[in-house]
Amino acid sequence: MAITSKGLQKLGFARSDFSLQDDGDGVYIAEWNSDQAQPSVDDIEAAHAEWVTARDAATAQKAADKASANAKLKAL
Repeated sequence: MAITSKGLQKLGFARSDFSLQDDGDGVYIAEWNSDQAQPSVDDIEAAHAEWVTARDAATAQKAADKASANAKLKAL
C-alpha cells in the first residue's frame, strides 16, 4: 500500500493540510501544512484500509437495500 489522500482524510486531515506527489517512485507527502504532527506511513496505510472497509460495507449495504426494495416491489 502507500500514502493516500483518503488515508490522511480518514485521520482527520483536510486536503489543505498536505500535498501529495508521485515522481515515479511512489506517493509521498511533498508538503505538510498542518499544525499537527505528520502521521507515519503505517498510520496512513491503516487509516486507508479502514476507509476501504467502510466504503465496501456501505456499497454492500446499498446493494442489499436495493435488492430488498426490488423484492418488496415484486411482491406487491
